[in-house]
Amino acid sequence: MRRWWPLVGRYSLRKDAIAGFTGTVILLPQAVAYATIAGMPAAYGLYAAIAPVIIAALFGSSLHLVSGPTAALSIVVFSTISPLAEPGSQTYIAYVLTLTFMVGVIQLGLAFARLGMLVNFISHSVVIGFTAGAAVLIATSQLKNFFGLDYSSGGEFYPALANFARTAGDINWHVAGVGAVTLAAGILTRRYARRLPYMIIAMVVGSLYALGVQSALGHDGGITTVSEIPRSLPPLSMPMFSADVLRQLGAIALAVTLLSLTEALSIARAVGAKSGQHIDGNQEFFGQGLANVVGSFFSAYVSSGSFTRSGINYEAGAVTPLASVFSAFFLILTLLFFVPLARYLPIASMAAILFMVAFSLIDFRHIAATLRSSRRESAVLFATLISTLVFQLEFAIYSGVILSLILYLERTSRPTIRPAVPAPGPGQYHFVPQHDEPDCCQLKMAFIDGDVYFGAIDHVKRHFHQLEVMNPAQKHLLLLAPGMNYIDASGAELLADEARRRRARNGGLYFHRLNEQAVQTLDDAGHMRDIGRENLFSIGQDVIGELYPRFDSDVCAHCPTRIFEQCRERLPDGRPR
Repeated sequence: MRRWWPLVGRYSLRKDAIAGFTGTVILLPQAVAYATIAGMPAAYGLYAAIAPVIIAALFGSSLHLVSGPTAALSIVVFSTISPLAEPGSQTYIAYVLTLTFMVGVIQLGLAFARLGMLVNFISHSVVIGFTAGAAVLIATSQLKNFFGLDYSSGGEFYPALANFARTAGDINWHVAGVGAVTLAAGILTRRYARRLPYMIIAMVVGSLYALGVQSALGHDGGITTVSEIPRSLPPLSMPMFSADVLRQLGAIALAVTLLSLTEALSIARAVGAKSGQHIDGNQEFFGQGLANVVGSFFSAYVSSGSFTRSGINYEAGAVTPLASVFSAFFLILTLLFFVPLARYLPIASMAAILFMVAFSLIDFRHIAATLRSSRRESAVLFATLISTLVFQLEFAIYSGVILSLILYLERTSRPTIRPAVPAPGPGQYHFVPQHDEPDCCQLKMAFIDGDVYFGAIDHVKRHFHQLEVMNPAQKHLLLLAPGMNYIDASGAELLADEARRRRARNGGLYFHRLNEQAVQTLDDAGHMRDIGRENLFSIGQDVIGELYPRFDSDVCAHCPTRIFEQCRERLPDGRPR
């Protein structure tokens, strides 16, 4: 809290209040729908958007992440708990609240273990692809609401498109008109009156238009509004702590924990990428864990970051996490005093708002930059995007992370080894990449860029062998190592073997600018005696001057290249040319 509290002021409070109110309006039907998906009474979707939202906002690290019930978690809750109890029953509710408590405890344990670094394995390309795919899913899921169609798609991309195409002839143009007017009002307000809250204005315009259409028709015209909302605050609740129940839910709680954290961190990073904010993974773990633990005592089922509401929160201009607190406060007021007003909010207007949010979440600029700059990152981005559309949302994140790791390992397992020559000019003791310059007959010089670890052993070994096959007379090898930052035990063994092999052929293996960590690894593994400290050279040393006396004078006497200054004056044994 101390990081963002200095941002709080009159301006931020006004912006946060507007964003919070906007989020509450969107949340009302969404929370009820998610509770239904989870097999819980409708009121529990709203309960999950009060206490957990406040706790996660105040104790997390993201300025814009909004927690609460989500579609993915609701589906998982239903599929895992329904075999244990009848959905909607008191036993079922008790199981779900116990699961929520267990998930929160595991999340807090991960936070205290400082495993927030796991978020680093979600690359920027994964975030962009996930964001774009989720945005498409959001828009696709709202097609039926925007056009007044009646079909079920289960929130999946292709079934939604297929059902939309199948029922397109049944479009209700009165409903579509409400959506279109709302969309136009939002776009025009955002373009020409950017200081005004375009989402709220769009909803008001859409609602008034819907009332006008209904008055003109003399009936509702098929224009549906938000359904009846229960009028109650979250009652206190108590999870079950029996050993049998905890044992039954243990494996489920772990799976739900991983999904919940992956959702929250991915969404926090996705919105953070747009707002320029750094996300503290450990702090986010703590905020999510505490939210679920506290929520389990206030009738809230398991919560996580919501992609839709976080996107709305950011787009509505939220400045601090107090926007989420305002959202929960407005929800409480709505439950107590304004429930009847919800029936004036057309579902089509909310679909139009979600269209605008979805479009704004697609980062076209970064997608284009990724396509231009890297085929690997482009593959990760589109694999994540396609997985988001084809599979479940959480699987898309996993697939993107796994593909990122595979490509990272593939890249790091092949460190670049580039030929080099001494820099031209007198008094120059550094090296430059080789272009058309001739080679020394006895010494091969090469930059090695990358870590020498177990995954790179085969590549480096093959390259060493290739150098020897190409020029067997080059018995000496100088590795220019400023780009080699890490050596593990396997890498140390490989380099020691190469040094012993070259020494047996009256040659040697030498290093220029090998960092201290790598030297320490060689020392600790007992391989420094094979390489020899006298074969380690630091910046500024006359490396060639040190190595030249170790060459074979007979070979140098007949060498036509003579690329070193020393070659032109004398032989390695000191005899003049």
